[in-house]
Amino acid sequence: QVQLVESGGGLVQTGGSLRLSCATSGRSISTYAMAWFRQAPGKEREFVAAISWMFGSTYYPDSVKGRFTISRDNAKNTVYLQMNSLKPEDTAVYYCAAKSGSATTGRDGYDYWGQGTQVTVSS
Repeated sequence: QVQLVESGGGLVQTGGSLRLSCATSGRSISTYAMAWFRQAPGKEREFVAAISWMFGSTYYPDSVKGRFTISRDNAKNTVYLQMNSLKPEDTAVYYCAAKSGSATTGRDGYDYWGQGTQVTVSS
């Protein structure tokens, strides 16, 4: 079992930055693919970023590419999401997720989820 706890959310103005953290416990995440998803009110949960366990390869949808960066520190069992140039449409609850095997962009492949952290971007 892997437990995930997100932190770092908050209220920020358009153009601002936030760094989300996902602290994990229970098992080492060194062989887990990690990802961030987000869900805005009335919308489906959508993929934001993923990072593989083997080579640290990263994946992003076009909506955040160039603005968001996912990284991991296996020694600290922590995953980060650096978010720059934030826009009002980035407002959502952000969730950290983990899965064994390859990183994927579909939420169904992830076995473990955090409780989420709210990010609100004001215009």
